[in-house]
Amino acid sequence: MRLYLKVDKVLKARGMTQKELADRTGVRSAAINEMCSNYRTAINRDYVGKIAEALQITDVSELLEFRED
Repeated sequence: MRLYLKVDKVLKARGMTQKELADRTGVRSAAINEMCSNYRTAINRDYVGKIAEALQITDVSELLEFRED
């Protein structure tokens, strides 16, 4: 099982770009891109918190899910 980030899906649903999210959170654009592409192997909890706050998410399942490999 693998943890999958749904940041890209949420951004598209909200009509927001990765750059806008980076500006709102203070998280590097490269890190946002890696999360949107699910290239990151380690997830910074602070980043997840900042992203959730910027996107007004209160349920972490909107951002993260487990998937079978």
